[in-house]
Amino acid sequence: MPVAPEGRTTLSVVVPMYDEEAALPALVARLRPALDGAGVSYEVVAVDDGSADRTAELLEKERTGWPELRVVRLRSNAGHQAALTAGLHAAVGGYVASIDADLQDPPEKIPEMLELARAEGLDIVYGVRSDRSTDTGFKRRTAGAYYWLMRRLVGKRVTAQAGDFRLLSRVAVEALKALPTDQQQVYRLLVPWLGFPSGQVTYQREERVAGSSKYSLGKMVRLAVESVTTFSAAPLRLATWLGVASFVLCLLMVVWSIGVHLAGSTVPGWTSLFVAVLFLGSVQLICVGLLGEYVGRIYTAVQRRPTYFVASDSAREDGVPEAGP
Repeated sequence: MPVAPEGRTTLSVVVPMYDEEAALPALVARLRPALDGAGVSYEVVAVDDGSADRTAELLEKERTGWPELRVVRLRSNAGHQAALTAGLHAAVGGYVASIDADLQDPPEKIPEMLELARAEGLDIVYGVRSDRSTDTGFKRRTAGAYYWLMRRLVGKRVTAQAGDFRLLSRVAVEALKALPTDQQQVYRLLVPWLGFPSGQVTYQREERVAGSSKYSLGKMVRLAVESVTTFSAAPLRLATWLGVASFVLCLLMVVWSIGVHLAGSTVPGWTSLFVAVLFLGSVQLICVGLLGEYVGRIYTAVQRRPTYFVASDSAREDGVPEAGP
C-alpha cells in the first residue's frame, strides 16, 4: 500500500484556476470544511493560471486565514493541463487530488477517495460522473463522443466519464513527474496509461457555481485533437487507408473508362474528370493535414520549451521544502 513518508503532508489538493474570482468564495466555503474534517494533514495548491481578474489577489487574502492554502502563480495563461502539471510538480503530499474550481466536482468526495485508496492499496482513484443532467445536451453528447473515441483508440483503460477529478498516490505522481514538461500532457489519458491499481468513486455532476466555463468549443476540439495525436497513430493509419481506398477507386474508374471507350459509348464531358480530381485532391489534403499534426508535435518537442513558467510560489516564500522523493 502506498503511504506518505514520515513527516510529509498526507494529502495535497491541486486546484487549477483561471479567472475564478466569482467562484473562489464558494470553493473555499466547501473545500476547507471537507479537508478539515478528513482528519489528515493537508495542503491546497491553488495554481493561478495567469488570471486577468482578481483571482490571485483573493487567493492571497484567503491565505492569511488559511495556513494550508498555498498559491502558485504562473507568469501567463498556459492552459488547464499545464496548470495541472505545475500543481502536481509542486505538491508535497503522499496523495495528491486534483479538482477544478467551478465546484461541478464535489470536494466532499476527496476524503472518500483517500479512504478508498488507503483501504484497498490503490494508486489512482477516479471521480466518475454517474449523472451529467446538469450539463447541456450538446455538452453531454460531445463528451460521450470524446470518451467513445478515446476508448477505441487508446484502449478500455480509459475510464468513461472520468475527467481531471482524481486522487493519485505519491508513486503515481513521481511517475508523472518523470515525464518531460516540455510537452503538453492530457492527464485523463496519461494517468490510465500508467497502469497502476485504480478504483472509482461516483458522483452527480453539479452546475457551475459561478462564472462561465473556460472550455470553449475551440478548446474542446483542440483537446480532442491533442488526445488523438498524442496517444494514437490511428490517424496516420487512416491516411494510409484513405490512400489505398482512393487508389482502388481510381483503378475501378480506369477499368470502367476503358470499357466504355471500347463499347463506343463515351460522351465528352468534364463531370467525371472533375469528380475524380476533387476526390483525389481532398484525400491528399486530409493526409497532408494529418501528417502535419504529427510533424508539428515533433517540432514542438525538439524545441524543448517548457509548457509553463512559475512566477511565484507562496511555499517557497514561507520556507516550506519543495516536493521530492
